[in-house]
Amino acid sequence: MKWLAQQAWLPGQTHGAWVSNVLLEADASGCWSAITPSPTPQQAQGASAVGWVIPGMVNAHSHAFQRAMAGLAEHSQRAGDDFWSWRERMYRIALRVEPAQLEAIATWLYAELLDAGYTQVCEFHYLHRAPDGSAYADPGEMTWALVRAAQTVGIGLTLLPTLYMHQGFGQPGLSDMQRRFASTPESVLALRDAVNAVARRAALGTSPQSAPLLNAGVALHSLRAVDAVALNAVASVVTDGPIHIHVAEQMKEVNDCLSHHGLRPIEWLLDHAPVDARWNLVHATHATAEEIRGLAQRDASVVICPSTEANLGDGFFELPQALQQGLRWSVGTDSHINRNWLEELRWLEYGQRLRGQRRNVALDGQQGVGSTAAVLVDSALRGGVAATGLPLGGLALGQRADWLELDTDSDALAGVPLPQVLDALVFSSPSPTWRRRAVAGREVVSAKHVYRDPFLAVMQAML
Repeated sequence: MKWLAQQAWLPGQTHGAWVSNVLLEADASGCWSAITPSPTPQQAQGASAVGWVIPGMVNAHSHAFQRAMAGLAEHSQRAGDDFWSWRERMYRIALRVEPAQLEAIATWLYAELLDAGYTQVCEFHYLHRAPDGSAYADPGEMTWALVRAAQTVGIGLTLLPTLYMHQGFGQPGLSDMQRRFASTPESVLALRDAVNAVARRAALGTSPQSAPLLNAGVALHSLRAVDAVALNAVASVVTDGPIHIHVAEQMKEVNDCLSHHGLRPIEWLLDHAPVDARWNLVHATHATAEEIRGLAQRDASVVICPSTEANLGDGFFELPQALQQGLRWSVGTDSHINRNWLEELRWLEYGQRLRGQRRNVALDGQQGVGSTAAVLVDSALRGGVAATGLPLGGLALGQRADWLELDTDSDALAGVPLPQVLDALVFSSPSPTWRRRAVAGREVVSAKHVYRDPFLAVMQAML
């Protein structure tokens, strides 16, 4: 397939830039095989005309089942509502979701995400067992529900089977409300291998373009839920895919880790785990400057979830330090209180502005000069590669051919000159929409309305 773009956001020496009249060609594997500015008429022959094109975005952190509670935790049951009281409500939802219900929820969510411009989602998946805590006959029962949902919608999926063994620091075993999360290093590695086997079979089948859409890494829920022996047992095996872990999201977690280990969570990981480019630390909200420096030196990444972190009252990630240290980062929607990556980037920058009482904080890594949106978009793309372990770095040779066509008639872009279009895209509300979208070189038509009624039926049954 090939497309002739009126404008395309192409990588540059520092950050991307708009380039006019670009021929984009994808090969049978669904990756970019040629990108040609100002092609000859012969080169462009047979290409479909498309308008202003940017890369698709990675959603680097998702708990799909939590889409069923978006907007339902804002009515407090007691004074002093916080993350931990929210977690109890989340557990009650988690205990009710059956496989077919999870598939309906995830299908609706993934359709929403694709509509919003995400073309790959990292599913941090710990809902392994039946509601009573027993094992399904097929240990992957809930996993396959997520895989089917992504395949139905046409979005890429990085499945992260999640190890969850303990209820807290120094508290072995799980609470009754956590019974569905029970897993072992062997069980999560087996799920990872099973998903990757399905992906390999797709690569050998009759539809080669499906091959780059599915892969699996592994997740460690958190240091409070996984002990050192299990953590290192998993990390020693996962040599060819991403490793994700929740860390330092709440100060209670930091203080509990200090009490139990004598070290802060990220400090402990840097001292006791083989942290390297495979590792993606989710939230890292309360990371210190020294810890950020250590992560950057190890080539690790962080996953920031601004709307969820705001909704849960987590705090602010130290973005200025990350930018100055060159730490790689991506964004995720986590609890799905928001499903739009433009808003995640907007929240990320605005949170830093409110905190520091200054503007354009994302430019800290380049002496305060340039386009704030360009830094945010290009950084999130770079981090998405680390989060998925896939070539999702943008409109460049060898990268997966994911793209979005911007609706230039959107109100937010009215009268905006070309050099400022990306800034208006991120910072002008309401967020512009996409006319067309493609995943791995194939255009995907929005069919969100088809999945709405099954989702509503699940919500009615559960609530």
